[in-house]
Amino acid sequence: MKTLKSGIMRVMVPLTDGFEEIEALTVVDVLRRAGLEVETVGIVGSVIQGCHGIRVMVDKRLMDINPNQYDAIVLPGGPGYKTLAKTGKLIEVLKDFNARKKTIGAICAAPSILAQAGILDDKRATIFPGMEKELSYPRGNRVVIDDNIITSQGPGTAMEFALALVKKLSGDSEALRLKRELVVA
Repeated sequence: MKTLKSGIMRVMVPLTDGFEEIEALTVVDVLRRAGLEVETVGIVGSVIQGCHGIRVMVDKRLMDINPNQYDAIVLPGGPGYKTLAKTGKLIEVLKDFNARKKTIGAICAAPSILAQAGILDDKRATIFPGMEKELSYPRGNRVVIDDNIITSQGPGTAMEFALALVKKLSGDSEALRLKRELVVA
């Protein structure tokens, strides 16, 4: 995948109150270990509280970023996904990323955001078990990759999801290196 001018892939992880901590923070940690530049982006405010009470100070706020400076975006799930789905600027960014075939990741309930935006109309995807009706072509796999879209089922699949993102953005060898380093079965 072609990177931006700096030569380092940049990934945006939007957060809003109620995000699922395991999904968001596992992705941020693993992608940073892979040498990617990952920025957490607050939808509203600079301190965001996850659904289990963990507070995170985001790197930037959505209103302060230029989406063209990112190569990929990853949406965590948790109850906060409903707020993400109602954030017009974020939906515009997702549609633009998809039109440009930039990598889009979504885990847990977040694939429903992509479905509502029309991004999954012709794509295979997975979602949190019980929400399959939200998708046009649901799959029961833990992680599903269809072209530029990577989806995953939930907190228990976060590591597998993060490694799939690394593989897509940094290649097989980096994903295998991290899998060994992190002692992933």
